Amino acid sequence: MPKPIIAVTMGDPAGVGPEICLQLLANEAVCEVATPVVFGDARLLSRCARQANLPAPKRIISEIEWADKCSSIDGPAVLDLFGFDAEDFTPGKVSARTGAAGFRYVEKSIEAALAKQVAAVATAPLNKEALHAAGITYPGHTEMFAEKMAAARSCMTFFSEEMICSLITVHIGYQDVVPALTTARILDVIELTDEAVQRVRGKKPKIAVLGLNPHAGEHGLFGRGEEESIIMPAIAAARAKGIQIEGPLPPDTAFIPAKRRQVDAYICMYHDQALIPLKMIAFDSAVNTTLGLPVPRTSVDHGTACDIAWQGKANGNSLVEAVLLAARFCS
Repeated sequence: MPKPIIAVTMGDPAGVGPEICLQLLANEAVCEVATPVVFGDARLLSRCARQANLPAPKRIISEIEWADKCSSIDGPAVLDLFGFDAEDFTPGKVSARTGAAGFRYVEKSIEAALAKQVAAVATAPLNKEALHAAGITYPGHTEMFAEKMAAARSCMTFFSEEMICSLITVHIGYQDVVPALTTARILDVIELTDEAVQRVRGKKPKIAVLGLNPHAGEHGLFGRGEEESIIMPAIAAARAKGIQIEGPLPPDTAFIPAKRRQVDAYICMYHDQALIPLKMIAFDSAVNTTLGLPVPRTSVDHGTACDIAWQGKANGNSLVEAVLLAARFCS
């Protein structure tokens, strides 16, 4: 079976994206199972390589060459999306220009995925402040991919060997969480998670659903009955479909080691309910995915880290894991 070609977006030029993409292109373990093609700027990557003391890209592909020969690419490469002045910007400094460039790399990767030129997409981090400065109002990658790929339903899920977490709500304020919770939405995320974990792990998972309120509401003592009126009906519907599921669990004890050994995946009601324990336990190895898309999409689980960008300090392991997981989704 040929190795899948995976588009890897370079991320915001001012962040650690270029640095970790350079590390990825030189990673032999990745290149044994996939063909990574970085969608970015070749001159910028060359400048970053010099500054961060990393290997420069060995193969550069123009957009014309890509259009003609994308299916025959058989080794790590950079698709040069010419248009960003690699010399006239300051690494580590957020700007509208870098935000626009990072968004363009994502758009091009989505076009390639929809055209079936690549089997999957893995993304390096974008900077939300830079995106907004450029007039791009998407909260993050998840929303970009879901809209541009016209996904009927989607969710953000984090995979690691230690734990898997899916999110019902993502980049919204806490006051907006409860209005966004519906039984239908929770059931969609449960079903997407069940399907994805079976695909990656090869077994039917045991899924745990977290409550919204402290102690999962204490039978209505805390909150306004969200567990009873919204969450529990979704659990019952999932169980009726044959999904192995329990909950709602008290969030404060759901992630203790003994419980994690019993659970294959968690369904979390809001962003930090999942991300705080996950980043404490698996920061360098967790992979962000968007489930429900027509092609696999994975990502690092960290931000642009502008404070250490282009200094040779960035740990590229999360991007490596993202590409490896994308390859597993393609198999």
